[in-house]
Amino acid sequence: MPTNTKVKSQSTQDFVPIKEVRDGTILLKDGSLRSLLMASSINLALKSQDEQQAIIAQFQNFLNSLEFTVQFFIESRELDIRPYIALLEERLTKELDDLLKIQIREYIVFIRDFTERAHIMTKNFFIVVPYDPALINRSKGVMGALSSLLPSRAGGGTSGPLTDEQFEQYRTQLEQRIAVIEQGLVRTGVRTVKLGTEEVIELFYKLFNPGELEKPLQVTQIAQ
Repeated sequence: MPTNTKVKSQSTQDFVPIKEVRDGTILLKDGSLRSLLMASSINLALKSQDEQQAIIAQFQNFLNSLEFTVQFFIESRELDIRPYIALLEERLTKELDDLLKIQIREYIVFIRDFTERAHIMTKNFFIVVPYDPALINRSKGVMGALSSLLPSRAGGGTSGPLTDEQFEQYRTQLEQRIAVIEQGLVRTGVRTVKLGTEEVIELFYKLFNPGELEKPLQVTQIAQ
Protein backbone atom coordinates (compact mmCIF):
# COMPACT_ATOMS: atom_id res chain seq x y z
CA MET A 1 0.00 0.00 0.00
CA PRO A 2 1.53 3.34 -0.99
CA THR A 3 1.88 5.79 1.83
CA ASN A 4 1.46 9.52 1.55
CA THR A 5 4.55 11.40 2.63
CA LYS A 6 4.64 15.14 3.00
CA VAL A 7 7.79 16.79 1.78
CA LYS A 8 8.48 20.13 3.35
CA SER A 9 9.23 22.50 0.51
CA GLN A 10 11.86 25.17 0.94
CA SER A 11 12.33 28.26 -1.12
CA THR A 12 15.65 29.30 -2.58
CA GLN A 13 15.91 32.08 -0.01
CA ASP A 14 16.20 29.47 2.73
CA PHE A 15 19.57 28.44 1.31
CA VAL A 16 20.88 32.00 0.80
CA PRO A 17 22.57 33.39 3.94
CA ILE A 18 21.77 36.98 2.97
CA LYS A 19 19.04 38.72 4.93
CA GLU A 20 19.11 42.06 3.12
CA VAL A 21 21.35 44.57 1.36
CA ARG A 22 21.21 48.03 2.88
CA ASP A 23 23.17 50.96 1.47
CA GLY A 24 25.57 48.56 -0.23
CA THR A 25 26.19 46.66 3.01
CA ILE A 26 25.22 42.98 3.14
CA LEU A 27 23.44 41.83 6.30
CA LEU A 28 23.66 38.09 6.84
CA LYS A 29 21.11 36.04 8.75
CA ASP A 30 23.60 35.39 11.57
CA GLY A 31 23.85 39.14 12.28
CA SER A 32 27.24 39.75 10.65
CA LEU A 33 27.95 42.32 7.96
CA ARG A 34 29.84 42.17 4.68
CA SER A 35 31.02 44.72 2.14
CA LEU A 36 32.23 43.98 -1.37
CA LEU A 37 35.07 45.85 -3.00
CA MET A 38 35.82 45.58 -6.69
CA ALA A 39 39.54 45.78 -7.42
CA SER A 40 41.54 46.63 -10.50
CA SER A 41 44.20 44.26 -11.80
CA ILE A 42 47.93 44.46 -12.45
CA ASN A 43 49.70 42.68 -15.28
CA LEU A 44 52.96 41.61 -13.64
CA ALA A 45 54.24 40.22 -16.93
CA LEU A 46 54.55 43.80 -18.25
CA LYS A 47 56.54 44.94 -15.22
CA SER A 48 60.29 44.76 -14.78
CA GLN A 49 61.75 42.31 -12.30
CA ASP A 50 62.41 45.08 -9.77
CA GLU A 51 58.84 46.35 -10.12
CA GLN A 52 57.46 42.84 -9.68
CA GLN A 53 59.45 42.30 -6.50
CA ALA A 54 58.37 45.71 -5.16
CA ILE A 55 54.67 44.97 -5.82
CA ILE A 56 54.89 41.52 -4.23
CA ALA A 57 56.69 42.95 -1.19
CA GLN A 58 54.05 45.66 -0.76
CA PHE A 59 51.27 43.08 -1.05
CA GLN A 60 52.99 40.90 1.55
CA ASN A 61 53.26 43.87 3.91
CA PHE A 62 49.58 44.60 3.32
CA LEU A 63 48.55 41.05 4.26
CA ASN A 64 50.77 41.04 7.36
CA SER A 65 49.26 44.32 8.54
CA LEU A 66 45.68 43.03 8.57
CA GLU A 67 44.13 42.29 11.97
CA PHE A 68 41.00 40.74 10.49
CA THR A 69 40.21 38.17 7.83
CA VAL A 70 39.38 39.07 4.24
CA GLN A 71 38.37 36.98 1.25
CA PHE A 72 39.64 37.46 -2.30
CA PHE A 73 37.21 36.30 -4.96
CA ILE A 74 37.69 36.11 -8.73
CA GLU A 75 34.63 35.94 -10.97
CA SER A 76 35.44 34.36 -14.32
CA ARG A 77 32.73 34.40 -16.98
CA GLU A 78 32.58 33.93 -20.72
CA LEU A 79 32.50 37.27 -22.49
CA ASP A 80 29.00 38.29 -23.52
CA ILE A 81 29.49 39.81 -26.97
CA ARG A 82 25.79 40.35 -27.67
CA PRO A 83 25.66 44.06 -26.65
CA TYR A 84 28.57 44.83 -28.98
CA ILE A 85 26.99 42.87 -31.83
CA ALA A 86 23.71 44.71 -31.29
CA LEU A 87 25.58 48.02 -31.49
CA LEU A 88 27.19 47.01 -34.77
CA GLU A 89 23.87 45.84 -36.20
CA GLU A 90 22.29 49.16 -35.28
CA ARG A 91 25.14 50.97 -37.02
CA LEU A 92 24.63 48.70 -40.04
CA THR A 93 20.97 49.72 -40.41
CA LYS A 94 21.88 53.41 -40.26
CA GLU A 95 24.84 53.24 -42.65
CA LEU A 96 24.15 54.63 -46.15
CA ASP A 97 27.42 53.74 -47.85
CA ASP A 98 27.22 50.31 -49.49
CA LEU A 99 30.94 49.63 -49.09
CA LEU A 100 30.87 50.38 -45.36
CA LYS A 101 27.79 48.16 -45.01
CA ILE A 102 29.71 45.24 -46.50
CA GLN A 103 32.67 45.89 -44.18
CA ILE A 104 30.47 46.12 -41.09
CA ARG A 105 28.63 42.94 -42.04
CA GLU A 106 31.90 41.06 -42.53
CA TYR A 107 33.23 42.44 -39.27
CA ILE A 108 30.16 41.16 -37.40
CA VAL A 109 30.68 37.70 -38.86
CA PHE A 110 34.36 37.81 -37.89
CA ILE A 111 33.63 38.87 -34.29
CA ARG A 112 31.01 36.16 -33.82
CA ASP A 113 33.25 33.46 -35.25
CA PHE A 114 36.32 34.59 -33.28
CA THR A 115 34.55 34.75 -29.91
CA GLU A 116 32.92 31.35 -30.44
CA ARG A 117 36.26 29.70 -31.22
CA ALA A 118 38.45 31.56 -28.70
CA HIS A 119 36.09 31.36 -25.69
CA ILE A 120 37.20 34.74 -24.39
CA MET A 121 36.76 35.07 -20.63
CA THR A 122 36.33 38.18 -18.51
CA LYS A 123 37.56 38.36 -14.94
CA ASN A 124 36.39 40.59 -12.11
CA PHE A 125 38.30 40.79 -8.83
CA PHE A 126 36.49 41.27 -5.54
CA ILE A 127 37.43 41.58 -1.87
CA VAL A 128 34.94 40.53 0.81
CA VAL A 129 35.31 42.58 3.98
CA PRO A 130 33.60 41.03 7.04
CA TYR A 131 32.46 42.41 10.37
CA ASP A 132 30.91 40.08 12.94
CA PRO A 133 29.75 41.96 16.05
CA ALA A 134 28.93 38.70 17.85
CA LEU A 135 32.47 37.43 17.32
CA ILE A 136 33.92 40.75 18.49
CA ASN A 137 31.83 40.64 21.66
CA ARG A 138 32.77 37.03 22.40
CA SER A 139 36.47 37.86 22.21
CA LYS A 140 36.28 40.42 25.06
CA GLY A 141 37.22 39.23 28.52
CA VAL A 142 37.25 35.82 30.19
CA MET A 143 33.49 35.38 29.85
CA GLY A 144 33.77 36.24 26.20
CA ALA A 145 36.47 33.65 25.72
CA LEU A 146 34.34 31.03 27.46
CA SER A 147 31.23 31.96 25.48
CA SER A 148 33.14 31.55 22.24
CA LEU A 149 33.47 27.85 23.07
CA LEU A 150 29.72 27.46 23.40
CA PRO A 151 27.58 26.57 20.37
CA SER A 152 25.78 29.42 18.66
CA ARG A 153 22.01 29.86 18.73
CA ALA A 154 19.95 27.36 16.86
CA GLY A 155 19.80 28.19 13.18
CA GLY A 156 22.64 30.68 13.48
CA GLY A 157 20.16 33.54 13.90
CA THR A 158 20.36 36.62 16.06
CA SER A 159 18.18 37.71 18.96
CA GLY A 160 16.41 40.23 16.79
CA PRO A 161 16.75 42.66 13.89
CA LEU A 162 19.39 45.37 14.05
CA THR A 163 18.24 48.81 15.06
CA ASP A 164 19.25 51.79 12.94
CA GLU A 165 21.67 52.85 15.66
CA GLN A 166 23.30 49.41 15.80
CA PHE A 167 23.53 49.23 12.03
CA GLU A 168 25.27 52.60 11.80
CA GLN A 169 27.65 51.62 14.58
CA TYR A 170 28.58 48.33 12.92
CA ARG A 171 28.83 49.93 9.50
CA THR A 172 31.26 52.50 10.88
CA GLN A 173 33.51 49.67 12.06
CA LEU A 174 33.18 48.05 8.65
CA GLU A 175 34.06 51.29 6.87
CA GLN A 176 37.23 51.54 8.96
CA ARG A 177 38.25 48.09 7.75
CA ILE A 178 37.52 49.10 4.17
CA ALA A 179 39.76 52.15 4.57
CA VAL A 180 42.61 49.93 5.82
CA ILE A 181 42.27 47.70 2.75
CA GLU A 182 42.08 50.62 0.33
CA GLN A 183 45.17 52.26 1.80
CA GLY A 184 47.09 49.00 1.80
CA LEU A 185 46.26 48.04 -1.78
CA VAL A 186 46.86 51.49 -3.25
CA ARG A 187 50.55 51.05 -2.38
CA THR A 188 50.63 48.06 -4.71
CA GLY A 189 48.95 50.02 -7.52
CA VAL A 190 45.56 48.35 -7.08
CA ARG A 191 42.49 50.60 -7.02
CA THR A 192 39.29 49.53 -5.28
CA VAL A 193 35.70 50.73 -5.17
CA LYS A 194 32.87 49.65 -2.90
CA LEU A 195 29.88 48.12 -4.65
CA GLY A 196 26.50 49.77 -4.19
CA THR A 197 23.22 48.02 -3.46
CA GLU A 198 22.24 47.46 -7.10
CA GLU A 199 25.70 46.20 -8.00
CA VAL A 200 25.76 43.77 -5.06
CA ILE A 201 22.34 42.40 -5.99
CA GLU A 202 23.37 42.04 -9.65
CA LEU A 203 26.57 40.21 -8.68
CA PHE A 204 24.79 37.72 -6.43
CA TYR A 205 22.08 37.20 -9.03
CA LYS A 206 24.70 36.19 -11.57
CA LEU A 207 26.45 33.96 -9.02
CA PHE A 208 23.25 32.09 -8.20
CA ASN A 209 22.18 31.99 -11.87
CA PRO A 210 25.39 31.02 -13.68
CA GLY A 211 23.56 29.73 -16.75
CA GLU A 212 22.08 33.10 -17.64
CA LEU A 213 24.00 35.61 -19.68
CA GLU A 214 23.54 39.06 -18.22
CA LYS A 215 25.16 42.37 -18.97
CA PRO A 216 28.61 42.66 -17.38
CA LEU A 217 28.90 44.41 -14.05
CA GLN A 218 29.46 48.09 -14.74
CA VAL A 219 31.63 49.82 -12.15
CA THR A 220 33.43 52.78 -13.68
CA GLN A 221 34.75 54.52 -10.58
CA ILE A 222 38.00 52.53 -10.47
CA ALA A 223 40.87 54.74 -11.52
CA GLN A 224 42.94 53.27 -14.31
